[in-house]
Amino acid sequence: KKQKIKMLLAVLYFLSEFRTMCSFMHQSLVRNNVRCSVNSNKKFSAIIALIGSLPRSCSSSSYALLGLSKMHQDSYQSEPSGSYTTKSGIIVNYQIESLASQKSGSNGGACSVQSEIDRIVDLIDEQKGVLLTSSYEVPGRYSRWTVGFTAPPLQIEGKGLQFSIEALNSRGEVLVTLIHQHLSQLPELFQITATDTVSSSDASPGTIRSIQGHVVKAEEQSEEFFSEEDRSKQPSLFSLVRAVRDVLFFNLQQAPVEQQQGQSLSVQQQQQFGLVGAMGYDLAFQFEPVRAAAHKQSRADRDLVLFLPDELLIVDGQSPRGEAWKIRYDFSKGSLSTAGLPRTARADPYSPFLPGSPFEARENAKGDYAASVVRAKEQFRVGNLFEVVLSQIFREKMPPDTRPSTIFNRLLRRNPSPYGFFMNLGRNEFLVGASPEMFVRVEQGEQGVRIETCPISGTIERGSDPLEDALQIRKLLSSAKEESELTMCTDVDRNDKSRICRPGSVKVLGRRQIELYSRLIHTVDHVEGYLRDGFDALDAFLCHTWAVTVTGAPKTWAMRFIEASEPSARLWYGGAVGIVGFDGSLNTGLTLRTVRIKEGVAEVRAGATLLHESDPQAEEAETELKASALLDAIRRPDPSPDPDTPQTPPAEGPAKLVLLVDHEDSFVHTLANYIRQTGAQVLTCRSGAAFNEFLRSQVDLGGVRPDLVVLSPGPGRPCDFQLSETIAAVMQRRIPIFGVCLGLQGLVEHFGGRLQVLGSPMHGKPSLIRRCQEEGDSILGDLPMEFEVARYHSLYGDEEGFPAQLQVLARSPDGVAMALQHRSLPIAAVQFHPESILTLPRHGMQIIRNALSMLTTDKYDGGQ
Repeated sequence: KKQKIKMLLAVLYFLSEFRTMCSFMHQSLVRNNVRCSVNSNKKFSAIIALIGSLPRSCSSSSYALLGLSKMHQDSYQSEPSGSYTTKSGIIVNYQIESLASQKSGSNGGACSVQSEIDRIVDLIDEQKGVLLTSSYEVPGRYSRWTVGFTAPPLQIEGKGLQFSIEALNSRGEVLVTLIHQHLSQLPELFQITATDTVSSSDASPGTIRSIQGHVVKAEEQSEEFFSEEDRSKQPSLFSLVRAVRDVLFFNLQQAPVEQQQGQSLSVQQQQQFGLVGAMGYDLAFQFEPVRAAAHKQSRADRDLVLFLPDELLIVDGQSPRGEAWKIRYDFSKGSLSTAGLPRTARADPYSPFLPGSPFEARENAKGDYAASVVRAKEQFRVGNLFEVVLSQIFREKMPPDTRPSTIFNRLLRRNPSPYGFFMNLGRNEFLVGASPEMFVRVEQGEQGVRIETCPISGTIERGSDPLEDALQIRKLLSSAKEESELTMCTDVDRNDKSRICRPGSVKVLGRRQIELYSRLIHTVDHVEGYLRDGFDALDAFLCHTWAVTVTGAPKTWAMRFIEASEPSARLWYGGAVGIVGFDGSLNTGLTLRTVRIKEGVAEVRAGATLLHESDPQAEEAETELKASALLDAIRRPDPSPDPDTPQTPPAEGPAKLVLLVDHEDSFVHTLANYIRQTGAQVLTCRSGAAFNEFLRSQVDLGGVRPDLVVLSPGPGRPCDFQLSETIAAVMQRRIPIFGVCLGLQGLVEHFGGRLQVLGSPMHGKPSLIRRCQEEGDSILGDLPMEFEVARYHSLYGDEEGFPAQLQVLARSPDGVAMALQHRSLPIAAVQFHPESILTLPRHGMQIIRNALSMLTTDKYDGGQ
């Protein structure tokens, strides 16, 4: 019986191998454009269908009976889902695996998508890899996608015009060899100076492990004529990026049907496959006539690091079910193939800071940045610059128990952003970022190849809650300086696009839109254009290097000023991270809000947009604020409450009892809620008969004595509610009084004053009030000298003939008394609404706390 089983399994294995052979035969026919007759094609299809009906997997024990190796098992179980042929004739086989159906472990339970992301994050601490994740969504602008990988087979590095292409495993040797075949056909662009040929490898002998070379660029080229529209075509490291992209180029939307087989990739899946990594700031000097400062040229840092992955985790965060896939790729051309080669990774682990190594916490001494702002203002004054972005560096030693992945996870949780990223670039260098700004995105659209950008400029600190945020947003939108910053950025951005876009296609889709991040609020414009024929995604990328939001305007002059003003090279800051898609797409974010970790030192660079109106100290403070969220992620292990958030203090002693008299107002219960937040108990009753009955049955007979009576707002006039009688009854019982709006008006009339009607009613309108300078305790104690409040009134207390017993504590710009206090009795009032959303909650709560603590019965002693 056992022998029969072995024979059956042998037959199955033979048929599976035959099926694989048929698949390769079919690909070969397509690749060589062999046409079959209708009948023979039907027979061939029938054979494929017959083989395709066989089971696609066998148990490991069945393979063991046949004595098959693990490699054979993997190759059998990893049959491609589909394939396509690239522009250069490379066959790309891919296997799409839905994580929803993936099984892991012996229990066969479904694999968690988050566990796959966590696995990649942990591995990036130890080996080269990238995770790109968008945790911030704006419809029509940013969407939630995650793309990650480790163990890439190939890496491209560059500095200046020098480059290297290195295989990171035997699969990469196949790819380097295929790329070398293409580059060797372009001697006018690339000079290959060295190759490392493999003598023995898992790949075919004679494959190439690495290439070194440089981009050919004539020294006198700057004197040669070329149109500005063609500047992006001039030789640079991006010529290499374009050449490698072309080797694997395949556009699903444009390719003939015969170039695709099997299950098709979606457009969104295909857009995630490409060269992935980081592009540094100094690359712009290959595009614009700017020379790096001499003291910055000798550094050993790289300008470009890109990986070519062969296995991707893709998560669609927008889909209702959170769809996710693993896509594995194999490449073949002629006798070269990655099929069956192991997906191995070299160790490239994080190493902590070595005690005794050089360390400097700040690049600039305090005040040096402000001095640079002063120098910039002089350039603005004489017309050399319109705006410029200067930056400075802050450093922290990585804590011993903190790894790069720790910083990434903290940032992801505390500072969601549209362009989050985590990269191990090798050489003990890591990038951890939470960038708020798109650099350039290029996609095939219905009207052509669409390019879009989202310039960010205009910044203000977040409030402690949504109400404070609203005030900060209003302040930001009303700032002429902040508007000028963004206007110049967008005008330069539109100019960048106009160089290569179709006439009339460059449009502003959104103007001064608000984006809120963990500590900052930004204004953002959204700009699109459609590329003219003859230009591609890399032309679009280069024409924007680098964004005016990290350089200035005019851009070339601003970059020269930056080189002369900043003491160190920007490295990755102000450059870009993202994907150069093999389908011609491109998706990149600006390298902002980024921690560069090198040799155990975490480095944060932050900048500010400077104008002639800039305040030097304020601009320096802005850079410190921008850096603070990243420095916090390095220093602070666990989140803690925001210290600016109003906290309700614990009640001291027995809870106070507050009687709230309701004058048929629509805000009385919110006012009661504020009072209860102090720990006090609140009883609310309507004015008139209900109130009088409460005094008779509860206060006079029942022994219940409120610690404070609050006279609520209300419509009409005080006399409509017999408010003077209410006040007299409360005072007779020696109970403190606090009035709000109508309550204040009632107190003014009760003590002999008169009311007037405003020329224009103030209903639901904000007003900035200013405290008077009188000394002594006040219900406005611990509040700013000026603060904004909500006004709902038409009546006000006329200060001409104002009762002498009442002291005015604050006034509005139109001269109206906005707060008062009795000079000797525990009686006070405000004309505004402390409980409204137009009065900051922390201010409103402070007034309520002051009233409860200061207005006490003992102050009736000796009062009149």
